[in-house]
Amino acid sequence: MYERTVAELAPAAAHNRLVERVEAGTAPVGALQRIAGEEDRIIRSDRRSFALLAARFADSGPTTAPFFLGLSQGEGRALDLLPPFAAAAGLSPADLAAYRPRAAAQTYPHHLAWLAQFGTLAETVLALLANFGFWGGYCGRLAAALPRHYGLSAEATAFFRFFATLPPDFEPTALGLLQHALDEGESAEDARHAAHLMQAYEASFWAAVL
Repeated sequence: MYERTVAELAPAAAHNRLVERVEAGTAPVGALQRIAGEEDRIIRSDRRSFALLAARFADSGPTTAPFFLGLSQGEGRALDLLPPFAAAAGLSPADLAAYRPRAAAQTYPHHLAWLAQFGTLAETVLALLANFGFWGGYCGRLAAALPRHYGLSAEATAFFRFFATLPPDFEPTALGLLQHALDEGESAEDARHAAHLMQAYEASFWAAVL
């Protein structure tokens, strides 16, 4: 099911105009600033969503709460890594705090917040499984291209390197949680739909910051 969902999403996910323009050195610096500003809000939201998921599904097996708490802690680490990128893009801490997000760039965290409140375990886990691979791929490409075309330092691109590689236990743990949820009778089709929505919202983010 996971492989099928990724295969369905991969053709559209292969094209990301913002990442492609950064790789060509033609993306405006303003787009980098918007990434930083939007991510500051997204990370704060996602960190809370993952903590809520850990509490909601604490009784769904011994690995469920630690899985989501680990993701929440990862968002905290990402929040620490974001300011050097923002500064390299020309945003001061005051600029970052004053940034006003674009609606289309915030659909992803809104969907995750909805899943945290109302989604099933299968919906949530498959959405994350399918999306994280694409998101990590984009981050890896940005981490490689930003020093080459925009002169960013290793410190400034650490945010993207952090997300470029998933923890080694993420996929096997998530697949186990997904199978457990499906075995308990949760809808596979609803989970696939949640994953398709998540990737659509991911695409909305990149289009909005460009």
